[in-house]
Amino acid sequence: MRAHRRLIVLSLTLVSVLLLTACPNRTNIGKILDNPDRYRNKEVAIAGRVTDSYGIPVVGGAYKVDDGTGSMWVINRGGGVPRRGAEVGAKGRVYSGVTFGTRNFGTVMEESEHRTR
Repeated sequence: MRAHRRLIVLSLTLVSVLLLTACPNRTNIGKILDNPDRYRNKEVAIAGRVTDSYGIPVVGGAYKVDDGTGSMWVINRGGGVPRRGAEVGAKGRVYSGVTFGTRNFGTVMEESEHRTR
């Protein structure tokens, strides 16, 4: 009985550790913009208020998130974008030097998922 209980506790602990290590910690946008090479092509999580938003049905879109330390464009491929003024949390990979048409967006994040409040 004791060995069975110990095995259950060990299994739950292992599953909890694996789930927690898979989630990136929230990063201030200001830190990303200050040192984009450190975060390039790495998964990060950001949160803040949407200050600008452009969506194209089926294709995706982009929205700008401001967390008080800075603002960053987030690219969404194939999903909906949150409206202006929404509180959003997003995670994805950071890229630098992104150009669309003739406009350079600098450091952006390509999201893997987002949630709004």
